[in-house]
Parts: sequence; C-alpha cells; structure tokens
Amino acid sequence: MRPLNEDETKTLFQKLAEYMGRSVERLINRSDERHCFRLIKDRVYYISESVMKSSTSINKDNLLHCGTCLGKFTKSGKFRLHITALDYLSQYSKYKVWLKPSAEMSFLY
Repeated sequence: MRPLNEDETKTLFQKLAEYMGRSVERLINRSDERHCFRLIKDRVYYISESVMKSSTSINKDNLLHCGTCLGKFTKSGKFRLHITALDYLSQYSKYKVWLKPSAEMSFLY
C-alpha cells in the first residue's frame, strides 16, 4: 500500500472531476474524518486516515484490500471506475439520475 504519485493523482482527479466537478475536494476533507487515496496492486482505495494508520501494522503480502475500491489503473495508464465507487460519486455528483427498479434489474442481468 503506497500513496499515489503525481501522475496517478492527476489522472484520478481528472476522472473524478468529470462526474463530481469541484466536489472532489469535499471527498478528501470530509467533516467527520480525513480520507486519502492509496494504491494496492493497480487499484485505488479510498481509506480513512485512522484505518490507514492501523493497517500499516499488517504485512503488505497479507494485506489484500483496505477501504473502498474506487477503480483501477489500466496497463496504458488510464483510470477506470468500479461500481463500488458509486456510493461516493452519488453523494457529490453534479448531475443525478434516478432509475426505476426495473431498469436496475435489466442492468444487473
């Protein structure tokens, strides 16, 4: 688990800004606790700082996941969002769309 480098951070924030606009700042500086982004095996995780500090005592070979997976970097360096990021994107997104339950079922199956 390591922090994102400059290029990875820029790519991540550009992708998040497409959906959230200027609300990306509120994703990091939340009112309840500070959060950060960490990279584990090409996947970006959104982790609270208290969980991150407590997970440093775990060996990196034994640590599979920590926090919520927002997406992953492809081999070409692009960032792809995962469906697990929808909870955070929906809170701070610019535009919101509501789906009927039947539309959700057609997406899932």
